[in-house]
Amino acid sequence: MGEDAEALLKNDDELYGDFDDLETGEVHHATDSTETKPTDCENDDKQKKVELESKQITPDVDLRKQKLEEKRLSKKEKLKELFNMEYDEGGESSYYDFLKAEVQNQSKLNKSEFAELDDEVRVQYEGFRAGMYIRIEVENVPCELVTNFDSSYPLIVGGLLSGETNIGCVQVRLKKHRWYKKVLKTRDPLILSLGWRRFQTLPLFTTHDHNGRNRLLKYTLEHMHCTASFWGPITPQGNGFLAIQDCASVTSEFRIAATGVVLELDKSIEIVKKLKLIGTPLKIYKKTAFIQGMFSSSLEVAKFEGASLRTVSGIRGQIKKALKIPPGSFRATFEDKIFMSEIVFVRTWFKVEIPQFYNSVTSLLLPPEEKAKWRGMKTVGQLRWERNIKTPANEDSIYRAPQRRKQVRQQLVISKALQNALPYNSKPKKKSWKYDLNDERVAIIREPKEQKVFGLMKMLKVAYQEKVNYEKNVMKERVEKHHKKMAEIEAKRANKQKQIRKVIFRTLGQLKGKKSGHKDG
Repeated sequence: MGEDAEALLKNDDELYGDFDDLETGEVHHATDSTETKPTDCENDDKQKKVELESKQITPDVDLRKQKLEEKRLSKKEKLKELFNMEYDEGGESSYYDFLKAEVQNQSKLNKSEFAELDDEVRVQYEGFRAGMYIRIEVENVPCELVTNFDSSYPLIVGGLLSGETNIGCVQVRLKKHRWYKKVLKTRDPLILSLGWRRFQTLPLFTTHDHNGRNRLLKYTLEHMHCTASFWGPITPQGNGFLAIQDCASVTSEFRIAATGVVLELDKSIEIVKKLKLIGTPLKIYKKTAFIQGMFSSSLEVAKFEGASLRTVSGIRGQIKKALKIPPGSFRATFEDKIFMSEIVFVRTWFKVEIPQFYNSVTSLLLPPEEKAKWRGMKTVGQLRWERNIKTPANEDSIYRAPQRRKQVRQQLVISKALQNALPYNSKPKKKSWKYDLNDERVAIIREPKEQKVFGLMKMLKVAYQEKVNYEKNVMKERVEKHHKKMAEIEAKRANKQKQIRKVIFRTLGQLKGKKSGHKDG
């Protein structure tokens, strides 16, 4: 590469040719590198010629300068390309380049050697070449593939490695497509197109926390990647895939639900989700309490010894030891004394198993008119909608207004010795009992005649109240009409005054103009 650039520079006449100095106007001529150095007389003659030529400026100097500039730019581009080819793009040939060149040379040699042989003999030596038509025999094929074969529906034949025929746990990085309107729910069936296969599976969406825990997600994240784990064919890492929820329904909306790439094939992945266990106090001894209802046996308590507890009011605690009676109860210590009405809970993590569901898409076995109507497992929402079944509502999940019991505070009990030591203002005093007349008032029981009179008086009172209300409403309407009428009269009066004011000011202006005209005259 360096020799080519050097030869290009030597053979370039424009780079070492004649050029004009734009500042002084001098014209410099090219000198051959093989020529001898000129003498002083020759230099003087050349200087005189240059001075004479500089005085004779031709009109096409600008055109010549433009051509020289274009040639100079083209030459710089060529040199830059040579530099990129030598350093940026190529550089020193690596071992891979050496092997690649060796394979190309071998292929050229094979073509030249086997060019004159027949195809049958040539195939025995080098195998089937690209572009040849071959016949493939496939064994153990379902009969539906032959009976429902459609020549207009192409079949693509691919090969799998020995390790790709197994089924196992696959972890992928997945992102919901921004044009897909619905939200993807974990454990809902998805149809994946991964490698040479199309299959239906039940993915679990997870996220990787800062502490290395794979936490289960109920739905996919919005505009963010998440990790999905499912049961499917072993696929090499880095392979891309796309997912759809249903390939049978015809809709005008965007159908690609998610896209992603294969991360790893690890069967030992542990997916966990949150679990909150709740218990209530059984007995309370200052900062120690016996808790019940959280576990069912002493073995479960032994697994959670040392776990941190928390009450609804925010008091923290710790599980200590299991009790014999009742089963599942344990002793715990807290930062402060808790109440019997407190609810104690512990936050735990529950391991989730990946559902081992793998269903291949067998649309090629269907008749031609039903190839696009293949339907696998349906979601629970689709089944409920088809059968008109309402979603069961959990009473604990329904939002209600909180109903809290009023806590009755115990009265402060002060010992007599402490009361005697207190000053008079701080001593508890007995309140004087007041006589209430309502306590001895007797209920009045009316006779039938008195009841009729009382009912009649009540009816008259109601009628009178209705009459008063009606008169109030009538008076209110009348006042509103009067106010409106007065507002209209006031608006007319203001408008009339405005017009009169305009006329007065106009006449005053005219009179003032006439007086000023007389003074000027």
